[in-house]
Amino acid sequence: MTDMEWTLEIFLILLLGATLFQAIRLERALGVLRRDRASLESLVVGFNASTHQAENGIQRLRAAADGAGRQIESQLGKSVSLKDDLAFLTERGDRLADRLDILVRAARPLAQERAPNRTEIATPVRGAPEKARYDAGIPTGANQTERDLMQALRMAR
Repeated sequence: MTDMEWTLEIFLILLLGATLFQAIRLERALGVLRRDRASLESLVVGFNASTHQAENGIQRLRAAADGAGRQIESQLGKSVSLKDDLAFLTERGDRLADRLDILVRAARPLAQERAPNRTEIATPVRGAPEKARYDAGIPTGANQTERDLMQALRMAR
């Protein structure tokens, strides 16, 4: 054999050795991958289940949000209606208060003309018990306007 043949054969032996070394490394990596394949599959299955649960949760959350939105819109409609009703009642109460004020002012001169006849009932004696004031129809904490109103109401009967 010539030197060239020996050199080629040694070179082929080195290449076969390197190939054998790489094949052994690849076999070990594939063995680890095969062992971890089962855990990888269970991990993928668990991930899919979590994804489905999250999607279901999002759908339920959307449904709840839609329901809450409808309920808020309903409540908002009711509150606007109540606001309008309250505004109407307040306006009507103001008009009634104005009318009552006008009637009380108009009744004052009449009450003053008739008052001397009913002084004993309308004005209790100073120092009389509180019950006597209630019996006379005058609240204990009444101011002049309230007293005039009570007297006008009594005269209207």
